[in-house]
Amino acid sequence: MTSWLITGGSGMLAQDLLSRLHATGLDAVALTRGELDVTDPVAVTVALERHHPSVVVNCAAWTAVDDAEEQETAALAVNGAGPRNLAVACRETGAVLLHLSTDYVFAGDATSPYAEDAPTAPSSAYGRTKLAGEQAVLEVLPESGYVVRTAWLYGAGGGNFVATMLKLEASRDTVDVVDDQRGQPTWTVDLADQLFRLGTAALAGSAPAGVYHGASSGEVTWFGLTQQIFRLIGADPGRVRPTTSEAFRRPAPRPAYSVLGHDRWAAAGLEPIRPWGDALAEAVPHLLATSHAR
Repeated sequence: MTSWLITGGSGMLAQDLLSRLHATGLDAVALTRGELDVTDPVAVTVALERHHPSVVVNCAAWTAVDDAEEQETAALAVNGAGPRNLAVACRETGAVLLHLSTDYVFAGDATSPYAEDAPTAPSSAYGRTKLAGEQAVLEVLPESGYVVRTAWLYGAGGGNFVATMLKLEASRDTVDVVDDQRGQPTWTVDLADQLFRLGTAALAGSAPAGVYHGASSGEVTWFGLTQQIFRLIGADPGRVRPTTSEAFRRPAPRPAYSVLGHDRWAAAGLEPIRPWGDALAEAVPHLLATSHAR
């Protein structure tokens, strides 16, 4: 059977992808940071030689956006050197590499969705380190490297915006939420399915290597997203109050516009991920059930 190896195995996306693969009957393993440090090239080589996967999915990443401003070298080791190590090992073993990246590689000042080949211009250390990882994968694996940019991820098994808003709804009368940042909330279950389909198409030779945008269709602000979360659980959306990014100043700049275009999926014969609102309506009951189970 085709085997898959997932790095960053303790994260939301990795766990959902592992479940998706096992449900399909595929042999798959998700290695945590303790089991595989992607910054160690020898460890990466040993892991791929041991498991000999057909597909490697790199979910390992430094995701502390603000901390990266002060620790860019450390972030670069994970986000830049890590993907290069994986790409080199995949080249040696013949594996396909699906590498997760981010909307932060763009300037965030556009007014229409960023195409897959739009010029990159990261404005944060996090974005710079993620761009380095993209470039490494595409350079080392021009025929079998896939960069999948995503944004605004939420799911079970990890901290995320949707889970936070569900908790705040239960504990506060009102919630102030930024209304000047626009993007695409993406459920990790949906992205996991998209990665499975892309990896399958890559092995079949029907998906050209390169950059794809793995985010939900449509767009919304954080404020609009929170209002919809409240509606879905029967809460008054009027309790959500709009505010600006200036009110929540952070060390790293946040993109004002993170909407990604999805045209390249057509080249692989695949449909883009469904609209964010449809996914959210299905996801919220799952997130509530998971939180109550804890």
